[in-house]
Amino acid sequence: QVQLVESGGGLVQAGGSLKLSCTASGRTFSNFAMGWFRQAPGKEREFVAAISRSGGRTYLANSVTGRFTISRDGAGYGVYLQMKSLKTEDTGVYCCAAGSAGGGAYYLLLASEYDYWGQGTQVSVSS
Repeated sequence: QVQLVESGGGLVQAGGSLKLSCTASGRTFSNFAMGWFRQAPGKEREFVAAISRSGGRTYLANSVTGRFTISRDGAGYGVYLQMKSLKTEDTGVYCCAAGSAGGGAYYLLLASEYDYWGQGTQVSVSS
């Protein structure tokens, strides 16, 4: 069992930055591909970013490319989402997820491919 805990959310003005962190309670997730998803009020959950188990490959949704960066530490204790030039449409609950499918070089794009989810952290961007 992997328990994921997100942190770093908050209220920020448009154009600002936030860095989200995801840690695993009691263990590392070095054997998992990791991803970030978000859900805005009244909308479906959407993919934001993914990183392979090795950390060597990443993929970002078109809506955040050029503004967000996903990374992970080599020891497998943290996954991060650096968010810059935030827009009001980035508002939502951001959740990290861990998936065991695929090899070390694969990232996972679908929510159904992930095995474990955190509770989420709220990001609110004001105009």
